[in-house]
Amino acid sequence: MTRFVWRGVLIGAAVVLTVAGCGDSGPTAAEAGETLKSHITELMKEGHVLDVRITDSGGRDIPCGEGKAKRTFAAAARDSAPNSNPDGLNTYLVGRLSSVAPYRIVEDRGNAPIRLANDEYKTMIILESPANGQYAVRGETECLRTS
Repeated sequence: MTRFVWRGVLIGAAVVLTVAGCGDSGPTAAEAGETLKSHITELMKEGHVLDVRITDSGGRDIPCGEGKAKRTFAAAARDSAPNSNPDGLNTYLVGRLSSVAPYRIVEDRGNAPIRLANDEYKTMIILESPANGQYAVRGETECLRTS
């Protein structure tokens, strides 16, 4: 009888370990997409920018293979000082983003878009102001499971 109890315990433990090891951790594409949207929206509020326009409302899965997908979101706005140069606007938003969520700079070559990533939320934000006094922020999630 004791042998049957031990066998049951071992089989149960093996099942639990197998299930725990097979589960995907981290957010789904939809969850990360909502986080991305929240981060960009909050960044615009923190930056006190004017006339925010959503240029990509996201909300849909973009397939990227192996049953995974990514999500996008983007917004544009203007600065109260119409002559502010694009590089300065991007740099300003980098500073404001630190009060929204911890993003790290992935790429900043000066006078070009600045790419920032958040490994926890599986999101990337690109600051790409196109002209003096104009902000443009877009983002995307990593390729993530859909459910």
